[in-house]
Amino acid sequence: MEKITVMFSLPETTLDALRKIATDEDVAIEHVLQGAIKRDLFRRSRAKKAVRTDERLVAPLRALLAEDFAFADGWDDLQNRLRIKGYALREAGAGLALHRHACGTRMCKASDLGNSYARLMRRFLTPFPDHSHRYLPERVLG
Repeated sequence: MEKITVMFSLPETTLDALRKIATDEDVAIEHVLQGAIKRDLFRRSRAKKAVRTDERLVAPLRALLAEDFAFADGWDDLQNRLRIKGYALREAGAGLALHRHACGTRMCKASDLGNSYARLMRRFLTPFPDHSHRYLPERVLG
């Protein structure tokens, strides 16, 4: 095991809390800190991050793209309409996400715009081109 020495300052109240825990558990403060770091790293690696898009971002996008989603007659038409405004749909897990076309920045999920992948698939009667989740069309379209 590699050892590193780290020096940093902590507020006195935090140090007091660490001292109490170390005393109660009859261990060194370093052991308490190692355990806390280990638990935090585990939590971060295991936690599924909820990707919630800010409604202040979604509302203007929804308004800007509403007609494009409403009047598109298929996937190609929808992608062309979105591309004209600088956006594109891309596969995102079992659904779709809206990205800036030029730089690829993810903006939001298609469902955030009121257009879930299942809903669009039912409307266009076909799955999104090259979507990797092959089981979805059968489940959604029957």
